[in-house]
Amino acid sequence: MKDNVNSLDELNKGACMGIDAILYILDKVENKKLKKLLETDYFKYKEITEKVKELYPKYNEKKEPHKTNSLTKAMTYYDIEMKTLTDKSDSKIAELLLKGTNMGIIEGVKLLNNKEITKDVRDLIQEFVAMQENEVEYLKRYL
Repeated sequence: MKDNVNSLDELNKGACMGIDAILYILDKVENKKLKKLLETDYFKYKEITEKVKELYPKYNEKKEPHKTNSLTKAMTYYDIEMKTLTDKSDSKIAELLLKGTNMGIIEGVKLLNNKEITKDVRDLIQEFVAMQENEVEYLKRYL
């Protein structure tokens, strides 16, 4: 039961990080196709957070899933701002997003490999990892 809650918390934080990163970088994107991709990804991350919220009470009735904390959000924002200050190219934006997406994949796979979780939680984590793996393939085109 505890691994399910921890896994859902980590999954939600990862999806929230994806949402935050897209929101911070979206206004810097000039390429219409890349912008559309990011808008689609934004809604996919939102869908993951909604599924976590639906599943969470099954394992923890007292709390809501963890989100990214303010410090992490601020660090993400400033990191994006600094790295796009002089270069807002599609390549730079794709590179930044790829780094974050790969971190999400790594964390998701760690959850799958190292936790005793129920099938419903495992399925949601697998959905998240697969979504991010697809995102990586699309983002590579902009490097």
